[in-house]
Amino acid sequence: MPKVAYHLVQPEAHTSRVVFASPHSGRDYSWNFLRHTALDEVTIRSSEDAFVDRLFDCAPQFGAVFIKAGAPRAYIDLNRSAEELDPALIEGVRRQTHNPRVASGLGVVPRVVANGRPIYQGKLPLAEAERRIAQFWHPYHDQLRKLMQQAHARFGEAILVDCHSMPHEALDGVAKSTARRPQIVLGDRFGASASQTVVDQIEAAFTDAGLIVARNTPFAGAYITQAYGRPSRKQHAVQIEIDRSIYMDERTIRPNANFHNFRKLLRSVIAEIAATGQAKDMPLAAE
Repeated sequence: MPKVAYHLVQPEAHTSRVVFASPHSGRDYSWNFLRHTALDEVTIRSSEDAFVDRLFDCAPQFGAVFIKAGAPRAYIDLNRSAEELDPALIEGVRRQTHNPRVASGLGVVPRVVANGRPIYQGKLPLAEAERRIAQFWHPYHDQLRKLMQQAHARFGEAILVDCHSMPHEALDGVAKSTARRPQIVLGDRFGASASQTVVDQIEAAFTDAGLIVARNTPFAGAYITQAYGRPSRKQHAVQIEIDRSIYMDERTIRPNANFHNFRKLLRSVIAEIAATGQAKDMPLAAE
C-alpha cells in the first residue's frame, strides 16, 4: 500500500489564511497494487493530477500551508465522499440512490481511470475498501479540516484552494462555445462554496498572469468544495483546474518543454492568491 496518507508542508510563518491542497497528485503506486491492476504503469496514472504538487509547492514560501495526497487517485479518491462506494466494484455494497460519479466508476475507490478503462479484473472485498478509507481518506480529511479550522481561528476567515488538472480534451466542448479556449477553470459550485469576492480575487491572479479563465464549466467542484465551502461562515473553497497540455505530455505523463516556465508563471499567481490573506490585513492574526 502507499506509505503515507498525505504530505504536509508548513510555512515558516503563517501569514496567509489560504490553505493550498492537491488531493489527486499522489503517485506512490505500490508493487502490490500494481500487480492487482489490469493496467500498465502509464495507463494507471491517466486520471492522476500529475505534477500539480510540483506546480504549487512554493505556496509555503508565501505564508500558506500546503497539503498533498500520498496515495494515488486510482487507489483512493479523496475528492469523493467516504460513502460513495461503487456496488459494481465492491462486494456487499447495495445500490442506493443514483450517483453519476459512482455510476461512471469514479467512486471513493475508483473502478476506472480516464476514458473508462477498468482498473481491476474483478471485484474488491468491502473490507479492502474500508481499509483504504480508514488509512488514507480519513487521515487526509482530518488534517485538512484541522488546517481550515486553524486558519479560521488565526484570521477570522479560511480559504481552501483545491488544486487539480484536467485533460486538454475536457475543454473541447467549452472551446466551441467561447471565443477563447480556457486554460484555467475555477469551480465554486456556482457560488455555493465561496464568496464572489474570493473567487474574483483568485481569477484576477490568473488573468493578471495572462491566463484565460472560465468558471464552473466543465468543472464546478466535487466533494471537497461541497464539504469545506461555507461562505456564510467565512470558510471558502475554490477548485482550480489547469489544462494539462500546458505543462505536460499527456500521453507519456512527463513534463513538457514548457513545464519550468509555467511553474515560474504560477509562482506569481500563487503569491497573489496567498496575499489575499496576509496577516497585516487581518487584526486577529496577532492574537
